Amino acid sequence: MELLLNFLHGDFLGKPAWLWFAFFGVVVTLLALDLGVLHRDQHEIGVRESLLLSGGYIGVALAFGAWVWWYLGAQSGMDYYTGFLIEKSLSMDNVFVIALVFGFFAIPRQYQHRVLFWGILGVIVLRAMMIGLGATLVSQFSWILYLFGVFLVITGIKMWFMVDHEPDIANNPLLKWLKKHMRVTDGLRGSSFWVKESDPTTGRVERFATPLFLALLLVEFVDLIFAVDSVPAIFAITTDPFIVYTSNIFAILGLRALYFALAAMIHRFKYLKYALALVLVFIGSKIFLVGFVGKVPAVVSLSVTFGLIAGGVLVSLWKTRGEAAAPAVTNGASQPHS
Repeated sequence: MELLLNFLHGDFLGKPAWLWFAFFGVVVTLLALDLGVLHRDQHEIGVRESLLLSGGYIGVALAFGAWVWWYLGAQSGMDYYTGFLIEKSLSMDNVFVIALVFGFFAIPRQYQHRVLFWGILGVIVLRAMMIGLGATLVSQFSWILYLFGVFLVITGIKMWFMVDHEPDIANNPLLKWLKKHMRVTDGLRGSSFWVKESDPTTGRVERFATPLFLALLLVEFVDLIFAVDSVPAIFAITTDPFIVYTSNIFAILGLRALYFALAAMIHRFKYLKYALALVLVFIGSKIFLVGFVGKVPAVVSLSVTFGLIAGGVLVSLWKTRGEAAAPAVTNGASQPHS
């Protein structure tokens, strides 16, 4: 027992190990409840269910932040909420691209939750690796933060001028590589990621990936690309790996739950990208302001970030009032399996 207590109170990435176990316990419980209770059957998730599920995730995330505030102090709590808000907002672009992926593969809505759920497991692992690497680099080379700052400013400027840019799923290099090196069925096979079928060229029974599996890999790839922006952004707020990781994961969990509601009205947020671009420029510039005005207080970072995002949402809703949703992208549905 004493050995176990020593282990739980031992240091892991700057925090007692039991804090990390408590966090993962909450995440595992949420995922088990999601898959084992709420979505045991494959069904189409409507906007109402999506909003309720997302509300539950957000409630847990905010409660966890309140506990962080109480246990680790106001600075940690403020950093957590700022990181949560930044990740949540930047992931809006993620939702748009995921909708394009599902449209390209013509994935029915009743199977989309399966892809998003298993995609979460990959996100948890990939973010842990990226944040662990980032924390190691920052602790060893403090000047890395300045590189993060420059990267964020450049990314924000680029985002501002590429608001109308739409990813070309058909020519995605990962998709081309997968189709070249994997056997893929000529259509969906229910909710299966893999099936065994007779190879039409050899007549032998082989394992085939389905378009649902390709969609899962592309969703993971999309998250990896977006993490290149969001991870440096939260490191510009705090270098505490516990705050960085927990705020990231809770934001992503809630956003995946909210996907089905957002996908139906993503066209209403077309001006939000301008606000997100300004957020990236602000967060990146903050690093360089330290030498002139000192560290920008966390409450200022949170207030400016919230103000920019709220402004972007309000302007979007006003400018797009009365606009109809664009039709789903399905032009590639009959050809991604060749």
